Amino acid sequence: MSGEGGGGRRGTSSTVTAEAAPGPDPSDPGGTRPTGALDLEKLYAARLHAARMRPYLATALFALHVVESQRVPTMGVDRYWRCYVSAAYVDRLPVEELAGVWVHEVSHLLRDHHGRSDRYARQHGLTGPAERLRMNIAADLEINDDIFGEGLTHPEDVVVPETLALNAGELMEDYLRQFRLGPRTQGMAWLDCGSGADGLDREWELGPDGAHGLSAQERDAVRFRVAQGLKGRPGDAPRGWKRWAEEAFQPPQPWRELLGAAVRAATSGSAAGDDYSYGRPARRSAGLPGVVLPSLRRMPPRVCVIIDTSGSVSDAELGSALREVTEISRAVGGRRDLVSVLPCDASADIAQSLCRAEGITLYGGGGTDLRAGFARALRARPRPDVVVVLTDGQTPWPSARPSCRTVVGLFPRGGSSVDEDDPEYVPDLPPAWARVVEIG
Repeated sequence: MSGEGGGGRRGTSSTVTAEAAPGPDPSDPGGTRPTGALDLEKLYAARLHAARMRPYLATALFALHVVESQRVPTMGVDRYWRCYVSAAYVDRLPVEELAGVWVHEVSHLLRDHHGRSDRYARQHGLTGPAERLRMNIAADLEINDDIFGEGLTHPEDVVVPETLALNAGELMEDYLRQFRLGPRTQGMAWLDCGSGADGLDREWELGPDGAHGLSAQERDAVRFRVAQGLKGRPGDAPRGWKRWAEEAFQPPQPWRELLGAAVRAATSGSAAGDDYSYGRPARRSAGLPGVVLPSLRRMPPRVCVIIDTSGSVSDAELGSALREVTEISRAVGGRRDLVSVLPCDASADIAQSLCRAEGITLYGGGGTDLRAGFARALRARPRPDVVVVLTDGQTPWPSARPSCRTVVGLFPRGGSSVDEDDPEYVPDLPPAWARVVEIG
């Protein structure tokens, strides 16, 4: 975690040595603990305090195995759920701050920051400790804004989004796109939460073959129990944890592949490029000396997402639809200006530009007729290249193929689908011209 297990006072190896020097230990007045030894009683008391303050994380907190290490300056975790602890660090922190460190470290593991960092690094060609430090900072930004308070003391030098003038409530990947290492981050070079935060193995970690590590199945079991507890009795859990619990074991549909196929088909015809550009001259310019001709530039597709907001669609399914909207925006290279959202029940509302999925207002609650949504989407200027429909399927469909590619995300329904207003009416299945995938 950050040098203070999530943003507390900075720790260095020289500080550990100084803290471990012989002398009276105020936390052990009876002198029963060897000088410089880890105060397990205090460490476990802090973990118990963390579990009392954040009961929805108790299963994960008690799944961590403690490893005392003089090589780690504060506290850190590896991807196998081992928690490496400096004895001097435990001695100098109050129990309330140490409890916050416990919550911070286990948050990295629950939210799979090591796996997500590895995937992000592969996708963007990032290598080296500097980029992993940036991932550690971004991971801290994701979790630190809802850890402290309500019994967990806010440490000094905690790294929160406001530290870098960023908005709270976003994900690690969002933050990674918004900042680089520079003057604002010079004071954060000491942050080190271990490989559990950024995926980069440390010399002081035991590795995959070391003792007391959790297997992949055991790690998934812990995360599943925490997610199920949050979904079953959410209580006053922060919004970030509620979002994580909803998404943890519901991976988004492969919209990148679906949209990629739709775009390839949409752009396979002649004159399918979106615009001309002089940034890369056309090859035929070579045959016209002194003349520079523009080339046809292919742009990411403009996508309109029609969300079925009728009464037959549950709140959970609407939440799932918003998660898919986020994935769709990533599938077009993060260009949110190219994605619009159109709520529709029996009539279509005004299409909303995508700023954040959480900011989309979904109107509706009546009957279903997505033909109105298609008509509204196709009247938009500029027109969409791809229309994505997220629905339970209880709707009539346009009789003619739309003038753009269509992808239908279908919420599963058992048995035959029946319209709520007319028991004799059985809606049509999605038409053959739409690419269909089940959601959830």
